[in-house]
Amino acid sequence: MSKHDELLVAIAALVESGQSNQMSLTVVTGGAVITGRLAPEKVWRRRVEEVLTDSTDLGEFSAIFDTAAEKSGPPTHLHFHVARILQGTVGIPETGGMYRVAIEDVNAWTVGDFSYSDH
Repeated sequence: MSKHDELLVAIAALVESGQSNQMSLTVVTGGAVITGRLAPEKVWRRRVEEVLTDSTDLGEFSAIFDTAAEKSGPPTHLHFHVARILQGTVGIPETGGMYRVAIEDVNAWTVGDFSYSDH
């Protein structure tokens, strides 16, 4: 998007304010469909840090996520947790992952997330 979607920025700002971490969203970006719940960046960074700290091979990267830089202005990214990339009839990963998406790269979006059923 050459111009940021004001509604999407407002949703991200409300999530960043810490008033909600229950907002489900589905976005199309770079040809991928990502569906899940949004989290404030601080919460998202802390969770990624925990996962990396627990990893034998990737622990050294955890410090990068330890602190978020203070930012002024509207949010520039969406921070998904418990999220999946939709691929055919499955979501990857099945248990949900952590994704960071630049708002300017979102081509389309809808409120809510998608679940799967073979029935």
